[in-house]
Amino acid sequence: MGIIKEQEQTIMNLMQSVADGKTIELAHTKAIEFAKLMSYYKCAMIEIEAKLNVLNVEYSLSFDRNPINSIKTRLKNPLSIKEKLERRNLPISIESIEENIYDVAGIRVVCSFQNDVYMLADALLKQDDIDLFEKKDYIANPKENGYRSLHLIVSVPIFLSNEKRPVKVEIQLRTIAMDCWASLEHQLRYKKNLAFSDDVSYELYRCAQLSEDLDLRMDNLRRQILNK
Repeated sequence: MGIIKEQEQTIMNLMQSVADGKTIELAHTKAIEFAKLMSYYKCAMIEIEAKLNVLNVEYSLSFDRNPINSIKTRLKNPLSIKEKLERRNLPISIESIEENIYDVAGIRVVCSFQNDVYMLADALLKQDDIDLFEKKDYIANPKENGYRSLHLIVSVPIFLSNEKRPVKVEIQLRTIAMDCWASLEHQLRYKKNLAFSDDVSYELYRCAQLSEDLDLRMDNLRRQILNK
């Protein structure tokens, strides 16, 4: 019940619109339903993170190193969910969130080397309780601004007291270099709230190319050391 108490007031403000001018009791009911849904997403993140940690331990024994540098999880906040639904002209409801918003639960996996990204993704997707819903490879095909990462939308079952429930989770896998560029680009783009000039955009793109070159050079060094 902790998540319900922590989020209830924020959720009440969000779901008041769902009540459509009816009763505060209805808004409260919707708020509880929303909090329950968020707890399902939280459980799904725990499941995925546990699977990744098991793979990390296994590969550390096989390769004498940990392919995962860090794992971060996050739940999309209620306001962001509401804004995303509104941008898409979708109804604000529990059902609409489940059906249309695939990144409510997010996991970012930062790997040491580019090869580790694909190795971990392949191992995770081979597990029989993981269903791949969507895959976008921005490493092989970077975005126009230079952004690189492997994005997966997967469905994982969570086991409740009386049911098994599939829940979608977005997983972003990237190298340390990719994460460094993306984190700094995000700070520049969203914290300053300014449109980038062509010169700034080009410089950011050049930095992305440098991060790609770093990944390639580090992969080459790793192969040279392993072959000795």
